[in-house]
Amino acid sequence: MTVDPSAETESVFTPTGDLADYLFEALNNPAELTGRLCAIESVSGNETTITDAVAEVLNRIGAGPGPDLEILRDGDTIVARTQLGHSERIVVAGHLDTVPVENNLPARRTHLDGADYTADEVIWGRGACDMKAGVAMALVTAAALREPNRDVSWVFYDHEEVDASLNGLGRVSRNHPDWLGGDFAILGEPSNASVEGGCNGTIRVNVSTTGIRAHSARAFMGVNAIHAAAEVLRRLAEHQTGTVNVDGLDYRESLSAVSISGGVAGNVVPDACTVAVNYRFAPSKSAAEAEGFLREFFTGFDVIVTDAAEGARPGLDREIAQDFIDTLGLSPAPKLGWTDVSRFSALGVPAVNFGPGNPLYAHKSDEHVAVTEVEEATRTLREYLEGR
Repeated sequence: MTVDPSAETESVFTPTGDLADYLFEALNNPAELTGRLCAIESVSGNETTITDAVAEVLNRIGAGPGPDLEILRDGDTIVARTQLGHSERIVVAGHLDTVPVENNLPARRTHLDGADYTADEVIWGRGACDMKAGVAMALVTAAALREPNRDVSWVFYDHEEVDASLNGLGRVSRNHPDWLGGDFAILGEPSNASVEGGCNGTIRVNVSTTGIRAHSARAFMGVNAIHAAAEVLRRLAEHQTGTVNVDGLDYRESLSAVSISGGVAGNVVPDACTVAVNYRFAPSKSAAEAEGFLREFFTGFDVIVTDAAEGARPGLDREIAQDFIDTLGLSPAPKLGWTDVSRFSALGVPAVNFGPGNPLYAHKSDEHVAVTEVEEATRTLREYLEGR
């Protein structure tokens, strides 16, 4: 892949002057705003600068011709919400941080040269896909709304791309769960401007075997723990994962060994071996049920849970969610990975993933988003919230 520097539309996004002014000036152009957001580097842990700018933009939006916004802040997470007295509330959320830069800043509006790229004009650079295009979609929509058909909470949060314990959305759900209350949530994760409902849950366990050390020249004096792990791998290799229908969507499960460790030295029969296993389970199961399945599946072995996160039901059987599907005119798909929709589900708020960008390019050096896709997703979100 190469960026085509000769493209007539090639432009580089470089912040100028006050950052809030820099963003505010592009509030009528979601693709331009995407590039400007990308220009403000915000690798996880370095979100304060972009958060301050977005907070000021939201203050100006709330002071404009649209509905007033109540602005709340916890660290580098911002919630801006209308209080119009509607009977229903929509939450639109997106994270402000990115994974580390990989020679993909400054951001550019350009064309990509390569057989794998089908988009015409793109915003290229770190965060373009995951998920500053989704943030731009939300900010442009917030600025354009005059009479939303439901109350709206706009949520922009920090530390999504790192350890879950640091996640700003998780922090707010613990400290101020009422800030995230609503009847339906839209998470702007890249989903090709289509709906991916809910998400699979995930659990990781270590499955251990034990043995007896011995000199490898006299292996008959020991018990090889790595050899004993063959049974763990056999069970995994022979297992056929299923597909579970949840609220009309088919969630395919997966069960995989993701690492194996063991060994002492080149001349020692090992006395310990650990196989790390990841189970992606349908959102109709709880993490406790997934753990129970794994303990039964690995009967005879020591099993230790190292990480677990609940899945999220899409809630597409609810009228408010169906209204959103009807607005798109597209068939929803299941989200097979894990996203922060799970946090809303834990609060009793059904949630979907909807945002511009192809998730296959998230975190890659050639990260980009199609200009037309950012524009289309923004138009769809506005039409939904205006009831047109």
